[in-house]
Amino acid sequence: MNYRNAKHILNNRIDCEIEHPFFGWIPFTCDPNDLSAKFNTAELYNIMSNDINTLPYVYPTQEELDAIQANLIRETRDNILTGTIDPLVSNPLRWGELNAEKQAEWIAYRRALLDVPQQTGFQNQVVWPTKPS
Repeated sequence: MNYRNAKHILNNRIDCEIEHPFFGWIPFTCDPNDLSAKFNTAELYNIMSNDINTLPYVYPTQEELDAIQANLIRETRDNILTGTIDPLVSNPLRWGELNAEKQAEWIAYRRALLDVPQQTGFQNQVVWPTKPS
């Protein structure tokens, strides 16, 4: 099997591209324990592992890990905004059913969510605001 751009990744696997007879070069993650492939992944894994051109695994830096964590937190926040808050505040009928006190609570909650990245210790310590009842 032809492969290229092989590099070790976490959990004893290798990311690469394999040459598919119909689709050409396609991305593939080679797991030596994968029994679902139509070829022997353990054999391919051994070949790539012994190839001096297969790149070693490079552990992410703390900066990279922090960026990943920050993105996950922002995604969670954005999902709350688009799934819970925005449908309420952008719907005049639903919003109009709330009294001024409840509207203020939702506005404050939305603002607190938007401000999550500005919290001290962001991405390592996040205090999620309490959703209004």
